[in-house]
Amino acid sequence: MMEKKTPQAVCGQEALDLLNCVADSSYDQEKCLRFLQSLRECVLSKKVNKFAIPNQDQDSKGAASATTKPS
Repeated sequence: MMEKKTPQAVCGQEALDLLNCVADSSYDQEKCLRFLQSLRECVLSKKVNKFAIPNQDQDSKGAASATTKPS
């Protein structure tokens, strides 16, 4: 199964996994904590200091962005 590669925000997949876990009707706290830990590890390794979700009136497809600290 080939997926179309779209640009991913820094730690975007980890953040999305955590949000979807929390939103799941069969909420599993242990599973969500693992996603939280993955997101935290990504944030530390990529030096992210802020996430932003664009407003709907901006010309975007709903992608979140992350601000990284200068190296």
